[in-house]
Amino acid sequence: MAKIQTPRPVRGTQDMLGGTPDNMADRFSHVVSTFDRVRKLYGFRRAEVPVFEATAVFARSLGESTDVVSKEMYSFEDRGGDSLTLRPEFTAGLARAYITEGWQQYAPVRLATHGPLFRYERPQKGRYRQFHQIDAEIIGAAEPLADVELLCFADHLLRELGVNEGVTLTLNTLGDAQSRDAWRDALVAHFEGHRDQLSEDSLDRLGRNPLRILDSKDAGDQAVVANAPGIDAYLSDEAAAFFEKVTDGLKAAGVAWQRNDRLVRGLDYYRHTAFEFITDRLGAQGTVLGGGRYDGLIENMGGLATPAVGWAAGIERLAMLLDETGVQPIDVVIALEDDALLSTALSGLRALREQGLSAELVASGSPRKRYDKAAKIPAGALVSLSVRDGAPHLGVRGEGVIPAQAESVLKPLL
Repeated sequence: MAKIQTPRPVRGTQDMLGGTPDNMADRFSHVVSTFDRVRKLYGFRRAEVPVFEATAVFARSLGESTDVVSKEMYSFEDRGGDSLTLRPEFTAGLARAYITEGWQQYAPVRLATHGPLFRYERPQKGRYRQFHQIDAEIIGAAEPLADVELLCFADHLLRELGVNEGVTLTLNTLGDAQSRDAWRDALVAHFEGHRDQLSEDSLDRLGRNPLRILDSKDAGDQAVVANAPGIDAYLSDEAAAFFEKVTDGLKAAGVAWQRNDRLVRGLDYYRHTAFEFITDRLGAQGTVLGGGRYDGLIENMGGLATPAVGWAAGIERLAMLLDETGVQPIDVVIALEDDALLSTALSGLRALREQGLSAELVASGSPRKRYDKAAKIPAGALVSLSVRDGAPHLGVRGEGVIPAQAESVLKPLL
């Protein structure tokens, strides 16, 4: 009989298991639960959209000529002959739902979601072909206050996760449509004057998407970019006032930021604020959260002209920034060292869980080895239930507040 070939995981995907040495699954879960808790503080509604959409949804939102659409999307034809695509990002699906599901009645609406996304990219540290993001959007709000609120949400989230050290908010304005067009024309003129110094990729972008040249990592391109005109000289009075209100709001809210006048978004429907939270702890993949205002997207997808602003962050990247020992997957683990106390242990599990503490019981194998087995499980408190001198005995070990909480719950049961 032929040997059955063991299946291999698909390149660019990952499997995670909680309670393992790298703690990745638990850190991943911690990012999601913290996001869900903080988004409620800011009044963001949970939204769900399909994992696949009509291919045209992403072609319109991301641009036919972008690398994502032309090279990285997972697209397929269903049995009805329709072209569908696994979502490479969230904004397009949320914008489509806003148009088709009547969410305009709730405008301005604050939306939050998270889940898997798909792009055919070269896998590397912090970058996968199936990856996960958290996402927040405010659709229907034209005021700078919406930008400030979103940035405060992002800053608050990073502080709650404990990953804010070494993370910097970089900020820029793309101006309104008039300002952006004037700046674009000036950039094209500048780059045309230095065609012989541009890389092949940037020459291609010059005709299709000249603002993206500012993102180039090519050394020759960077020399040209260093002398390129900035946006400030082309800002209308209204656009300059908008950006000033955003920065004043951040100052009032205590959110630190740095200006990066080379930070851009290549698609024409982006307006005004663009931002990234960056770190030096993830190598070349240093952006942990990014976003901006996209006032032209809803109209570009066939809806009414609708202002909007949003951000997204990679869950895997945020999880990588978390301290490996900083997330306890379980609060209390109980080692049952005498089977005579099984009913007490079961009552204790229920009591702990009713008090909001996660708990696990080690009651299999030799009673003498259960404590050592339980001690290997990462937990906030290690509890032993044994019999000494004919009487039940409770032992509690650990640091912080959880051991005291566990003891106060379990001691009355003995």
